[in-house]
This record gives sequence, structure tokens and C-alpha cells, in this order.
Amino acid sequence: MTEFKPGAEVFGVKAGALAEYICVKPGRAVVSKPSNATFEQAASVPTALTALQGLRDTGRVKAGQKVLINGASGGVGTFAVKIAKAFGAEVTGVCSTRNLDLVRSIGADHVIDYTKEDYTKGDQRYDVIYDLINNRSYAERRRVLKPGGICVLAGIGGSGMHKETLFQMAGLLTASLRSKFANEKFVTFAVNFSNKDLGILRDLVEDGKVVPAVTKIYPLTETAAAYKYLETGHVQGKIVITIE
Repeated sequence: MTEFKPGAEVFGVKAGALAEYICVKPGRAVVSKPSNATFEQAASVPTALTALQGLRDTGRVKAGQKVLINGASGGVGTFAVKIAKAFGAEVTGVCSTRNLDLVRSIGADHVIDYTKEDYTKGDQRYDVIYDLINNRSYAERRRVLKPGGICVLAGIGGSGMHKETLFQMAGLLTASLRSKFANEKFVTFAVNFSNKDLGILRDLVEDGKVVPAVTKIYPLTETAAAYKYLETGHVQGKIVITIE
């Protein structure tokens, strides 16, 4: 890799990596670190590829649109709120009671406490639903989409192939297939580890439009504890593993 000199501050992404050292191919998913971010913050940024590509490429979010983010307080959801705002959207975040202040603080125009209110039963209609939780039926979500609206199916919740996860995967597939015959679309997507998009995220961080919401930091020796917390399914913001 010739574009960096020894000592250069960089960040990037590699599937399955959790180690002190990794090797990456030249030109693959490594870019210079945002100058105004810590290494811990920069390490969390590649997660935002899911939000950037889901909102921009799949949801085709535009300025002035109404966007609902289901799961707005999690690692991807917090980035999704900031990125949708950077695109000029009016953003509604769905989260639990304890996370309302966090989601407001990162720029959501409206917040819905799912323990008290079901967003699929409200009067508001959305151009885009960015759904990280997939805990509502196809019909329920379609009801609150505007004509021609898009529901981006961005997550299946949790980690590991548990029975609940398999149910969610089946729900994603069913919703995607059914929407082929409707005006409102339910769409899945695969994340691309793109250098260009990592550069876009870096620029958004440097411009102050996206601020990584790192809420817990674990040393490498406590990785098991970090995963145990992650598997609760109620993570607030981003978790980062540091090298001592």
C-alpha cells in the first residue's frame, strides 16, 4: 500500500477482524483518519457504511423527505440519524425510553418511545423507513409509508442464528417479495466496503455533520464482555475494542 507513509493515521474495515494487526490489500477499505476524531471514534465509523449506503443508494433519501429510523439509538441507528439529517431529511427516531435523550441529542427532529407508542398506528406517513429491528409486519409498515415510499430492511436484530433471528430473516424475505406487487417497496441490500464511501464518511465527520456516538470502550482482554453486552440487543451507541 503506497498511498500512506509510516506513521500515517488511518482507519478502515475488514470483515471478521478483531486483532492487534491485520493485513489489507492495496486500495481496499482503508483511508486517512478524520483529523478531529479520536482513534476510538474513527474505529466506529465503518459501521456507518450500512447507514450511508442504505439511506443514499437503497432508500434514495432526498432533502425535505420524512424518514423514520426504527432502532435509532444503536450502533448503526445513531449514524443513520446523523446521515439522514446531513441529506436534509426530517428524521423521526424510534427507541426506548432510556434512549430518547440520546436520539434527540444527535439531531432527530422527532422521537417515538416504542414502549409507549406504536409508530405503525400513528397518523404520520413517511417517504422512507430505515428498519434495523424488523419487529413489525409488512402490512403495519406499509400502512405508514407514503405512496411510492421505501422501507429499507437494514437489519435482522441480535447476533447469531437463533430461532428469533431466523424468523426475522423469513420476515425480510416475505416483505421484499410481497412488495414487488405493490407501489411501496421493501428492499434489502448488501454493504460494500468502499474506499470512496469511507472517504465520504471521513469528510462528514470532519465537517461535524456526523459525530460517532461511542458509549462503551473495552480493552482487547475484555472482548468476551463486550460481545455479551452486544448480544443483549439493547446497546446504546457504539462499542469499541481498544488495544492496550
